[in-house]
Amino acid sequence: MPSTTSEFAFELCVCQWAEREWVPERGDSAVVVARQLGTKYRRWDTVVLECDPEGLRERATFGADSFDSDLLHVLRHAPADWTYYRDALPDPGYPWRYVRESIHEAADRDALRTRKRGNRIEIRRRTAYPEWVRRIVAVENKPDLTASAARDLAGQLERDVALGLADEVWVATATTGERVEPILLADLPAEVGVLTVDTDAGTAASAWEPRTLAASGPGTRILERPDDGVSAARFEYADPEWKREKRLAIAERAYERGWRAYAGTMRPDCRHFELRADETGVYPYCAAKDRVPTQSECRGACAAFEPEPPVWRGRGWPIEGGPGRRIKRLLDTRRRRRRPGLPER
Repeated sequence: MPSTTSEFAFELCVCQWAEREWVPERGDSAVVVARQLGTKYRRWDTVVLECDPEGLRERATFGADSFDSDLLHVLRHAPADWTYYRDALPDPGYPWRYVRESIHEAADRDALRTRKRGNRIEIRRRTAYPEWVRRIVAVENKPDLTASAARDLAGQLERDVALGLADEVWVATATTGERVEPILLADLPAEVGVLTVDTDAGTAASAWEPRTLAASGPGTRILERPDDGVSAARFEYADPEWKREKRLAIAERAYERGWRAYAGTMRPDCRHFELRADETGVYPYCAAKDRVPTQSECRGACAAFEPEPPVWRGRGWPIEGGPGRRIKRLLDTRRRRRRPGLPER
């Protein structure tokens, strides 16, 4: 990859490395990589899922689109035989009318069977929702770790460790070539691993191994930590079932999006937008700027934006519909190949 002039470019480098080289805790695990995922409290730059291979293939029977927490509540507890939905599902903790909406949505997606007996809705699973996620690894990307960035990062990582939503937490930074990498001198939680990334070679090495967090147990959500050294921190308890639901919802979004979904928020229909490849992988490239563009600048408002000529869209295979549409199809095909059992489009 060309010189990573932005955190976005560095992020893509980390994702490509993880997809190629990540070694799961269990050697038979399949790896799925995504980016920019999390909860309303926290968003991680890179997410690595370590998956049961057979479970991952079974997950493909439900399609490529993700299921939110409400839909997962229905699918995970759907019975094998026809049952009145209120008898089949545990109390959701919110009005049942919302559960009925989720049931109808799941049925529309052919993920659930439904029928009416009188005024009662009965449900039956189409197939059992699999236990496909083994571990979730969160990576925070900081290519240039300044002193102020390290201070901000320490607080974020402390929250990650206390909550224990991920099984492991890492911070990735660019190698500096110094005898001791500056990130090792930063005041970061000891439970967090450190990954040093050589963006030119597309390689990475572990400079500090993380501790495995108690993802299946209760956690602590730090709401506020005053820096005056006197005031008490505010926190709340996170029970294991809440964590289980959030972990699965994050994994579902990771399954759908992967890390190649950046084309959906950029402008591949610009005549300057390209995909380039080298030994480190495939990455977006702006011929006008002569570098990897960021998502925020690669928009229609970009001063260098020029829509691809209509004549390009009239060409035949392999760029039917124009290069921009072909780029989206190519990235989608590559994303689906990492999810065995999904048909290619």
